[in-house]
Amino acid sequence: MRIGVPRQGAEQPLVAATPDTTTKLIKLGYDVVVETGAGERAHFPDHLYETAGAALVDGPTAWGADVVL
Repeated sequence: MRIGVPRQGAEQPLVAATPDTTTKLIKLGYDVVVETGAGERAHFPDHLYETAGAALVDGPTAWGADVVL
């Protein structure tokens, strides 16, 4: 099952998953895709999600996941 983490609205300094929770989801057997830039406003750069094992994708791909956070 694929979990998507899209970017929040322009004024929201939030992201639905941190790199730490992303690692935990992957260890549980989920595929995690994170929209490029999703964690920027929450001070989680893209490379931290890649290090956690997530794939960086565009918005429509993140929103098209089986489960969207």
